[in-house]
Amino acid sequence: MGLLERLISIWKQKDCKETEEEPVAKYLIVGLGNVGAEYEGTRHNAGFMVVDALAKEGDARWSLERHAYRTEVRHKGRVLVLIKPTTYMNLSGKAVKYWLQAEKVELPNLMVVVDDLALDPGIVRIKKQGGAGGHNGLTDIEAALGTPNYNRMRMGVGDKFSRGRQVDYVLGRMEGEDLVRMEEAVKTACDAIKCYATQGIDRTMNLYNKKGNAHGNGADAEQGAEGAKKE
Repeated sequence: MGLLERLISIWKQKDCKETEEEPVAKYLIVGLGNVGAEYEGTRHNAGFMVVDALAKEGDARWSLERHAYRTEVRHKGRVLVLIKPTTYMNLSGKAVKYWLQAEKVELPNLMVVVDDLALDPGIVRIKKQGGAGGHNGLTDIEAALGTPNYNRMRMGVGDKFSRGRQVDYVLGRMEGEDLVRMEEAVKTACDAIKCYATQGIDRTMNLYNKKGNAHGNGADAEQGAEGAKKE
């Protein structure tokens, strides 16, 4: 083998090796809620609803692991690690901190999905940072991470409860029109999370933080973005 042929052979081997070892972008998507059949479908489990929908869409199966149920799906070359903490809402931070470290995910690639009383059912809002707003799950996550600077997706559940009945309300199940709106919001949330992984948080906020948003901002929004470039 001549010198030129040997150099070409070495270059090809090096190129293949670099391609094989190229890191895959990984995101941790945390759905907040409470485990147990008695909590399934309750307003406080809106975060669970979203990651369950993502897992179903990706034909992924959940496994019970440390501090959480875990699974993962792939979307356009990105890995979305989905977790549902088993620590109950008030200790969500323990699971989030553990899985960030276990999966070696950087803070900008974390998205926490949570219910929000201040938003009407059907409304989805995405923020890069902010206060806990009285939500025990977010309060614990902020304490565990030592910062409020992490991405969160707020799923509106409304505030149709009388004074002193907040716990009963958030641990109650949606029905009627509110349930229909939540189902549409879950679809929107799934599309927004995939957009976040491919287009980034700023672009996702611009596309999905629209007044009265529902599934009309769904898959078409991501396509448009690509074309444009226990209480």
